[in-house]
Amino acid sequence: MLLLLALLVSGCETVHFYSQAATGQLKILAGRKSIDGLVADEQTDPKLRKQLQLVQSIRAYAAAELHLPVGTAYSEFTQLKDEYALWNLVAAPEFSLSPKRWCYPIAGCASYRGYFDKQDARNQAGRMRAEGYDVYLGPVPAYSTLGWFDDPVLSSFVNWKPERLASLLFHELAHRRVYIGGDTAFNESFATAVSQLALPDWRRRQGIPAPKVKSVEQARRVNGLMVAARKQLQALYSSDKSDAEKRAQKAQTLQQLRSCYRKMSEGWVEDKKFSSLVEQTNNATLALVSEYQSKVPAFVQLFKDTGKDWDAFYMAVEQLGARPQDERKARLEALSQRAQAAARQMANNQTSSKKVTGPSLQSDTCMSAAN
Repeated sequence: MLLLLALLVSGCETVHFYSQAATGQLKILAGRKSIDGLVADEQTDPKLRKQLQLVQSIRAYAAAELHLPVGTAYSEFTQLKDEYALWNLVAAPEFSLSPKRWCYPIAGCASYRGYFDKQDARNQAGRMRAEGYDVYLGPVPAYSTLGWFDDPVLSSFVNWKPERLASLLFHELAHRRVYIGGDTAFNESFATAVSQLALPDWRRRQGIPAPKVKSVEQARRVNGLMVAARKQLQALYSSDKSDAEKRAQKAQTLQQLRSCYRKMSEGWVEDKKFSSLVEQTNNATLALVSEYQSKVPAFVQLFKDTGKDWDAFYMAVEQLGARPQDERKARLEALSQRAQAAARQMANNQTSSKKVTGPSLQSDTCMSAAN
């Protein structure tokens, strides 16, 4: 009824968006098959059976150890016709790192818009570019309906490696536990934090070794470059310079980011996941990275403050989410500063005799940005 009302009062483009969304969601729901049944079926491909059994164990861990409301979510499997479930569009103004927000009848406002039809997504991306927005359009292998439906496991991610599969399911299930309408950064950072906090113990129980130090270090350095670029662009966009000057310096900063990354990543074996993001970086991609990562340290600190007790942590997150947005933002910033202070102290203890510089894309070697 809410959806029908929204359609009746909306323009043609909005009607088309909700129509494709409803059709795409119904197709996924209609194609569901019981994972228990598939595991028991001798005709099921052995590789798929193994992955579905892994899903069963991940769901059990999420319910028992993380106290997430698993219910019957991810207890079914859907084979998609396409490689991905949908395509997400993120758009940001030419001189802003704040993404455009789209509002929906039930889920509230979000900083992205999902399309089940790739051509629809491309068409809308083209319209946004024509209006002067920076645009990012990327495939989405999985998403959460926030408990409105029992989300199935999809063919777009079922064959992922165990740790990546567990990380995804922990993230999506976390959305079913806490979701604050209209605050994408809060929701995505919270879910990302739950996943990051849960993985070490899950890996240990599965006998899976921790990620290689080199891989973690690469991710940290790339994030350092992105943070440095954001800081420079934020300062530029808030300045009194003309649009022409801003446009030129923006292009220079993004080119410097790419140049720094190419120098830094020389010799890296697995850098495709980073290079494709860096090479297309604009305001929209920088906004997207921030939405998923910017508040993670704050939630990790909150987890520590609540005695690393999952139920107490979720209650604290819900209480924080209930505050007015300005208060919520200030509280998260305070938590982030405490987390950063602790990280700096740890770094100082480990490298007391080494001078560490702050983020800067102007360094000859660009390594200061990674630090």
